[in-house]
Amino acid sequence: MRILVIGNGAREDALSWRLAASPSCDAIFAAPGNVGTATRGTNWDIAATDGKAISRRCREEKIDLVVLGPETAIAAGVGDHLRESGIATFGPDRSCGRLESSKIFAKRFMERHGVPTARAVVVHSLEAALSALEVWSGACVIKADGLAAGKGVVVAPDVAAARSCVSDWYQHNRIPGGGSALLLEERLEGREVSVFAICDGRAMLPFAAACDYKRAGDGDTGPNTGGMGAYSPPAGFPENMTDLVRERILAPVLRGLLAEGERYVGVLYCGLMWTARGPAVIEFNARFGDPETQVLMPRVSGDFTGFLKSVADGAMDASLTSFSERSCVGVVLATEQYPERSTPLQGLPANISLPDDCLMFWGGSTLKDGLVNASGGRVITVAARGDTLEEARARAYEGVHGLAAQLDRAGSSLTYRTDIAALA
Repeated sequence: MRILVIGNGAREDALSWRLAASPSCDAIFAAPGNVGTATRGTNWDIAATDGKAISRRCREEKIDLVVLGPETAIAAGVGDHLRESGIATFGPDRSCGRLESSKIFAKRFMERHGVPTARAVVVHSLEAALSALEVWSGACVIKADGLAAGKGVVVAPDVAAARSCVSDWYQHNRIPGGGSALLLEERLEGREVSVFAICDGRAMLPFAAACDYKRAGDGDTGPNTGGMGAYSPPAGFPENMTDLVRERILAPVLRGLLAEGERYVGVLYCGLMWTARGPAVIEFNARFGDPETQVLMPRVSGDFTGFLKSVADGAMDASLTSFSERSCVGVVLATEQYPERSTPLQGLPANISLPDDCLMFWGGSTLKDGLVNASGGRVITVAARGDTLEEARARAYEGVHGLAAQLDRAGSSLTYRTDIAALA
């Protein structure tokens, strides 16, 4: 099969790497792709959100399967364009994508269908937000309604901090992602875990799980980011975790989608808090996560391409792929002012050596005159496998330290967290 991956980040680099290794993949393409995807296939100079241009090129290139990467492509209706053109697509349409593109839609959906989640209040103005906070007690999680690249959530430790945040956002027109709607949520207590489920429109299958690190600094300090690292499989969760998630989260979600006439095809990312009562949903994403994908793909074996095609065709064949028992740890290297600013970098070395069992996935980047120009923000993810989590973590940081030294010699400095998977 001829496969197109849409997007240009480290997630898409990891997906491209795994898809290209599948026995049923003959050729791999990416739109727009990055330096990593270009090493194993052909990049198209088309924006990830340009559904019409992507559909037209897919017909010309006789693409057999398209895999949607970023949330922006889903929200732009790229999946809708592709399906209208008769092209098999792994990824939801715009309507189903509202589970991610609108925090308020997702919250109302969960309330309608009995999915465990935090209690919340919806506000559309500063006055309404301050009024709601007058009767609030304890911590408050403030969420922008729309897409905000992982930066639309603030965990305020008390009411005073919550007032300060909403006042700043409204008075200075700083609501991430734009718009005027906010979700004020109670703070759930427990441990976070990301569970990925695959849905072919009729059935939903738990696929994999990982733990990611959203805060910029060690010890979960600093602002929220798109993610600074991850590991898989999760450690320290109940043995029946998958069964509980299937029963309490996935089953009511699938029933709700079918009841509302929605045909969800693709991956559903369930960001969960494991509380004293079990799993509760923090958020849904309508695609693979970044950086979780970078630690999931190295654990996948079998015909991953064939598996995704079976899902896109509405007849999921789970026997085509499986997961290794080995652990994988991923560490993100980012520009020093991320997430406040994404400073572009120029002239990074393209050929970087890493230890055995280490992988490197590029973020947004292009190759010019043999050197890499990176768009900034999250530049590279280093992932490493091991027979144990400790072994995988040690190898990952060996790779990170070596990579950082090579970049320093080239005149570029990147920052990273030093505690990914440490407590686990």
